[in-house]
Amino acid sequence: MKYLKKNVCLLLLSLVGLGTKADERPLKLHYDRPAEYFEEALVIGNGQMGAIVYGGVAEEVLSLNDLTLWTGEPDRKVHSPEAHKAIPEIREALDKEDYRKATHLYKKVQGHYSENYQPLGTLTIKHVDEEYGKGVSGYERSLDISTALAKTSYTKDGKGVTAEYFASAPDSVIVVRLTSATEKGIHATVSFDSQLPYSATAEGDAIAATGYAAYHSYPNYHWARHHYDPERGTRFRTLVRILTPDQGQVKAFPSGELRICGAKEATILIVMTTSFNGFDKDPAKEGRDYMTMATRRMEQASRKTYADLRTSHVNDYKRLFDRVSLDLGATDRSISSLTTDQQLKRYTDENQTNPELEALYFQYGRYLLISCSRTPAVPANLQGLWNESLLPPWSSNYTTNINMEENYWAVETANLSELHYPLLDFIVNLSKTGGETAKAYYGVDRGWCLGHNTDIWAMTCPVGLNDGDPMWASWNMGGAWASTHIWEHYLFTGDKDFLREYYPVLKGAAEFCLGWLVEKNGKLMTSPGTSPENRYVTPDGYAGSVLYGNMSDLAMIRECLMDAREAATTLGTDKSFCKEVERALKRLQPYKIGKKGNLQEWYHDWEDQDPQHRHQSHLFGLYPGHHISVAETPDLAKACAKTLEIKGDNTTGWSTGWRVNLFARLKDSKNAYHIYRKLLKYVSPDKYKGDDARRGGGTYPNLLDAHSPFQIDGNFGGCAGVVEMLMQSTREGITLLPALPEQWKDGSVKGICARGGFVVDMEWKDGRVTSLTLTARNNAKTKILVNGKTLNVKMKKGEVRSEKF
Repeated sequence: MKYLKKNVCLLLLSLVGLGTKADERPLKLHYDRPAEYFEEALVIGNGQMGAIVYGGVAEEVLSLNDLTLWTGEPDRKVHSPEAHKAIPEIREALDKEDYRKATHLYKKVQGHYSENYQPLGTLTIKHVDEEYGKGVSGYERSLDISTALAKTSYTKDGKGVTAEYFASAPDSVIVVRLTSATEKGIHATVSFDSQLPYSATAEGDAIAATGYAAYHSYPNYHWARHHYDPERGTRFRTLVRILTPDQGQVKAFPSGELRICGAKEATILIVMTTSFNGFDKDPAKEGRDYMTMATRRMEQASRKTYADLRTSHVNDYKRLFDRVSLDLGATDRSISSLTTDQQLKRYTDENQTNPELEALYFQYGRYLLISCSRTPAVPANLQGLWNESLLPPWSSNYTTNINMEENYWAVETANLSELHYPLLDFIVNLSKTGGETAKAYYGVDRGWCLGHNTDIWAMTCPVGLNDGDPMWASWNMGGAWASTHIWEHYLFTGDKDFLREYYPVLKGAAEFCLGWLVEKNGKLMTSPGTSPENRYVTPDGYAGSVLYGNMSDLAMIRECLMDAREAATTLGTDKSFCKEVERALKRLQPYKIGKKGNLQEWYHDWEDQDPQHRHQSHLFGLYPGHHISVAETPDLAKACAKTLEIKGDNTTGWSTGWRVNLFARLKDSKNAYHIYRKLLKYVSPDKYKGDDARRGGGTYPNLLDAHSPFQIDGNFGGCAGVVEMLMQSTREGITLLPALPEQWKDGSVKGICARGGFVVDMEWKDGRVTSLTLTARNNAKTKILVNGKTLNVKMKKGEVRSEKF
């Protein structure tokens, strides 16, 4: 895909109406002590490489990551080419209502697991003086998300010492700036280490390290093992260079370390490259020239001054970040002056009012997306970019039954549209491997599909190795869900060239759905199917997961078919396909409302094994889908509300983020805000064992999402949820303040985006919009529901329209 060309085009598009500035209040995470645990550390990233900053005094450790460093090789072999032969047997068992047998047989329809995302290494800066940690006062550690600059500062023996950190996208380098006003200056060793096989040398003012990842691995919940071969797997190159006013103040040692000797200031440059060259290229035999690339990047960065590197980084970052500002009200100074972790605790324990923290969390989601989603065809993974483990939770992969997609829910509404392309182009890759999966595993000879997990190699098979529980292993609706992002991107941008190019991928996902549906009881439905990670209980007490006609499958298929039909109609193509889709939609099994008034998750009105289960996949049509709404399908919307009531409000982080959006779509401002506060519930670091240990879903001290453990999707879900409370849109209209909490009765927002191609700025007071400015990205028209009235709007591209109320 023409990523760079599209990136430039979207940048020009998004500059329309860019005269917005970030809120004047500081957007800063700040702490009064170094981080002891990952969940306290601050994360920086340039969209491909990043660092986890602990802010130590005597010793500083930076954990380093590159988004393209994974175990594995291209996914070229179908693990179970005969798996599809089991499908008729499974359907026969389900026709006989033999759910036990169907579950057993469905294990035959499984392939291999995904590979693991890997930590690249650590950079350690250790002060030589063993007593260095003494005589330190005035410590502060911060991350300014308005500039993407992290900083540590303190006083040592009455003199100021600082360290500033940033990850530059324009210069492809991580920068650490050390300054010391102490009499002795900086005396520290700088070293590199990695959990992967590697070698490192130091010469002059630089360290050069080279290593490689395993060519195959298993997840930590299966048979945890890595397979290494020096001739296979993704290679990496890391260069570290220290620049000081006097080059003689840096010495190299045979141990591979560098030593800074007495410098008053030192700039550490870190460059990381890998041999990853695409999902279908062998990284060892067909990889990028990562060695030359690393050398060239370091040479270019070294020719610039620290001030130039910093200015270039800040300007590039603010070009994206400053598009949106949000004011939800002022926090009492006695609260906002507290450290971020203390604010979060009091917000949780004392139910304190803190609109600045709530706005900060929203903007932090935008910061994280800018920091981890700027790599062509490699989207943000389960941990975004930041991982310290060789066997991270769930392989830090792409879990496609919610998590991968949730990472991108805010990308369009929060005005970061071009950052959608890493996911969109990854979906194109998935469509290529997914065609083989459709045939081999499901016997569908048209279109493509995607299972529960995927990785950088675009694997699409159902996982499990014929032994996984079908509850989570045997799900095949990932393509139907992921492909809806293509139509969503078009709705916000109106880019027909984009739609024309990506339409075959969306159509392919829909074609698989058409080929997978079967007729049963006079309706079209899936058989077999599962509802992600959930179980039903039959009247005879059997807890199972495999059945027919489950509503989550049908919700995703309905949305995918509708999107594909609309895309084809917009492009004026595939009339026969559109007719086929129309016929299927008319015959599709409709939703059912259960005896409790809830939206049924299963074909039969069965109980859930866990009524408070974290997944709510059958509510997909309400959000992120669009075919259930309060206005158009009030009975179904009411059933969705009842489902959420039954599930309660204690769940994992990402699920909480999803529920914020669901309540917002229901126009339920009270519960949307209540759940948003739940998302910001303080959770202590995972390894913390103190009396105040907190577990469960919520937010860690560094504002990263607690599943727990850490998953970044909750951050993005919460970010999207704030916009949904303030504005909702369809292709036909925009609703302002549809679910505004009374706690945000006065406020303003600038730069959020609506479907149809509009940028929206507005102010409100006492819950009513007082001013509105629309900027049109394209020639467009829409209906705006504001303060109970409807405005018909028709605008030309680039036109700005303002209204007072």
